[in-house]
Amino acid sequence: MITAQTERWGDCLPELKALFPAHWEELALNKDKVPLSPDYATYARVEAAGELFLATLREDGRLAGYFVGIVAPGLHYSTCLTCILDLFWVHPKARGRTAELRLFRHVRSELEERGVQRWIAGSKLHNDCGRLYEALGFEQTEKIYSMWIGD
Repeated sequence: MITAQTERWGDCLPELKALFPAHWEELALNKDKVPLSPDYATYARVEAAGELFLATLREDGRLAGYFVGIVAPGLHYSTCLTCILDLFWVHPKARGRTAELRLFRHVRSELEERGVQRWIAGSKLHNDCGRLYEALGFEQTEKIYSMWIGD
């Protein structure tokens, strides 16, 4: 049985750390130049400020996926409480059984309870999840471009 719930980052951090390498391996670009190196101190500060949102998927108690978002007033629109997706990932073994829908429906319910007005989520073009977003009612609003300019 797969369940979706809201949890605290700090409480889940050891389990999250165990899944991050697989997430990074699947989705990260420029792996030869940018190693997996989360800024855990900043995540802890954002959580302490009440702006970090974590929803998890659990299968028989084991962490099977997560959604991490930042919930705060928009920098350009200070009267609009906004959730910006930081990252989400569902373990390949949990995919295809509505796990992603269950996770995102839980996130939406929780964000609505918190008074969030706008929810912004991105999709990697090399592993596009746009169909999931559209099924949930998102509309595509912009494209993001990336350029490696380091050594």
